[in-house]
Amino acid sequence: MAWNEPGGGKQHDPWSGGGRRGGSGGGNNGGGGDNQGPPDLDEALKKFQDKINSLLGGRGKRSGGGGNKSGGGGRNTFALPGLLIVIALAVWAASGFYLVDQSERGVVLRFGKFQEIVTPGLQWNPPLVDDVHMVNVTRVRSLTQTQTMLTEDENIVSVEISAQYQVSDPRDFVLNVRNPEVSLENALDSALRHVVGGTEMIDILTSGREILGSAVSSRLQSYLDSYGTGLLLQTINIESTAPPDAVQDAFDDVIRAREDRQRTINQAMAYANAIIPEAQGQAQRLIEQGQGYRESVVAEAQGQANRFNSLLTQYENAPSVMRERLYLDTMSEVLGRTDKVLVDAESSPMMYLPLDKLRSGSTSRQNGQNNQDANAQNLDSQQLERQRGQSQQSSRSSSSSNSTSGIQREGR
Repeated sequence: MAWNEPGGGKQHDPWSGGGRRGGSGGGNNGGGGDNQGPPDLDEALKKFQDKINSLLGGRGKRSGGGGNKSGGGGRNTFALPGLLIVIALAVWAASGFYLVDQSERGVVLRFGKFQEIVTPGLQWNPPLVDDVHMVNVTRVRSLTQTQTMLTEDENIVSVEISAQYQVSDPRDFVLNVRNPEVSLENALDSALRHVVGGTEMIDILTSGREILGSAVSSRLQSYLDSYGTGLLLQTINIESTAPPDAVQDAFDDVIRAREDRQRTINQAMAYANAIIPEAQGQAQRLIEQGQGYRESVVAEAQGQANRFNSLLTQYENAPSVMRERLYLDTMSEVLGRTDKVLVDAESSPMMYLPLDKLRSGSTSRQNGQNNQDANAQNLDSQQLERQRGQSQQSSRSSSSSNSTSGIQREGR
């Protein structure tokens, strides 16, 4: 049955809550106290408003028909503000927790003034009171610049340089300089121009690049320390150096000529390193051969001198015998090398001589004599002549003094 159907004993308006606000019957639910339908949205909202009003100390929910106020409104006056304050404090305290990474350090500023540097881990600082700046202290940062500048000899050169750096002091990095990266860029430009302005162009383009990089690094680090940027340089690399485009070809020719010169020098050094040890070895071999020859000649001369001294001793003891012996030895040595046979035809009859046997015998005797008397064959010819002359003089003197001996050596 509809709510406004005639004859209905329980007529009420579901939107206006009719029959629920305390009618003439004065029940708990108004005139229609036996309504068993679901509660509507309007009623639920009114109940919620009544609860809020009771917490704020206002009027409570009215009973049906009596119009009496519900008690206990005054003691809940500060309950809601207190609850809101507690909730706000909890939210404020919870928002103060933060996590610091292992590669970071936190710079804490309390009302803009430096307080401390926090280490990695879970940290807490009061929000709106402390301001925490996170700084990465392990990451290697880089900066690259390309500048065109004048050298000491008034030439123009283009230099590309790169710098790698880290944050060494988080406090100085945050507080001392407004923008440390911009300060580093300006300081790098200044240091590079100062060093290049005191260096000749040929050194910058060729062998002086390493010296240029080290000079710029030391000067730039001094600038950063004086500014208090909290930055620490790791490396400075001179990426490239080039002359102006108008003279690039000429400089390329100069560089190629220098490279050719260095390559030729290297080739010459390699050749020298290959030839000098060989020449030194040959020189050492010749020296050793000379020393060996000297020792052999000295030893041979000493042996001949000793032999001569021995002969001299025997000659002093028996001069005639030694003269005869020396004469015979000399003649046998001289005549033993010829294949001719001398025969005294007046004193001896005709005889048959086997010339072929004599030749073979002379050859064998010559070989044996060469093998046995090597020292005698190497005897100095002048010394032999001297000895022969002395023996002849002695023989002449002895023959003149001893005419009775009747010994005459003719043809010998």
